[in-house]
Amino acid sequence: MALKNLLALVVLLALVGVSIAKPYGNPLGNPRVKGDLDLDYYRFKCPQVESIVRRVTFQYVSRRPTLAAALLRMHFHDCFVRGCDGSVLLKSPNNDAERDAPPNLTLKGFEVVDAVKSVLERKCPGVVSCADVIALVARDAVSVIRGPWWPVPLGRRDGRISRLSEANLPSPFADIKTLKNNFRVKGLNTKDLVVLSGAHTIGVSSCGLISSRIHNFTGKGDFDPAMNPSYVRTLKKRCKPTDVRTPVDMDPGSARRFDSHYFNIVAQKKGLFVSDSALLNDFDTNLYVQSQVLTRGASFNKDFSDSMVKLGFIQILTGRKGEIRRRCAFVN
Repeated sequence: MALKNLLALVVLLALVGVSIAKPYGNPLGNPRVKGDLDLDYYRFKCPQVESIVRRVTFQYVSRRPTLAAALLRMHFHDCFVRGCDGSVLLKSPNNDAERDAPPNLTLKGFEVVDAVKSVLERKCPGVVSCADVIALVARDAVSVIRGPWWPVPLGRRDGRISRLSEANLPSPFADIKTLKNNFRVKGLNTKDLVVLSGAHTIGVSSCGLISSRIHNFTGKGDFDPAMNPSYVRTLKKRCKPTDVRTPVDMDPGSARRFDSHYFNIVAQKKGLFVSDSALLNDFDTNLYVQSQVLTRGASFNKDFSDSMVKLGFIQILTGRKGEIRRRCAFVN
């Protein structure tokens, strides 16, 4: 009789779409950041969600591997403004949403998120949030280029607000004190800062973001003394003073591979941004950089995976908060 009742309960849970899996506890130490997610959140609601995301993401990233860096960056930019709520995807008729802010004008990969969401809406209408889609796509995009894999607990809901004025992201021109504070207020620690900076091992920037650093750092036609002089000469050959468009690898020599080479570059004072070089100006971040160089990145993949899980919990909306958007660019 007890077995019959248990089977009936399992069937009932399947019908109402409730996961019986144990929630994945929020790993953030910040008491203001609350909420749990669940690795099996869509077990009954949309059991094919991860395979669908993986398949569509592979179709795009295998053809354009540079999308891996773009989609990882999108997830980071989403989570650092109003939390991981998909607000970076929202469009505004007045061009005053997050995606209209200067740091987000160069975001790419929206078409991948839209393609995934379109397939999911056909398969499981009104079930999977855009916030969860971004989190899964970022993980799977990195996996396509043979980067680390990490678990993505699910159950986020989508926000309804997206404001350009709130898109205050960590700046590539920031010093180490500012960066540590940027991460601290989101519930992330100093190790998360240096580990997630390692995402610069893939992707490109542009001459426009480093022009003053290599051509006119203090207004006297000089360059940033924190940079390796030979690297500055190399950059000057690629980036003329008025050039703002030419792409520049963030991890020269390894920009298409997700590895620990970025830390070698930083240790050699070849970090592209002020924020990269700043990692050498703090005992803990510098120690981590040097340890990855000495061990050839022995712990980097695991550390990155752990920090990405933490990132995915920033200011999440769960329960009845927010909504499940039918189209990621518009509120319902």
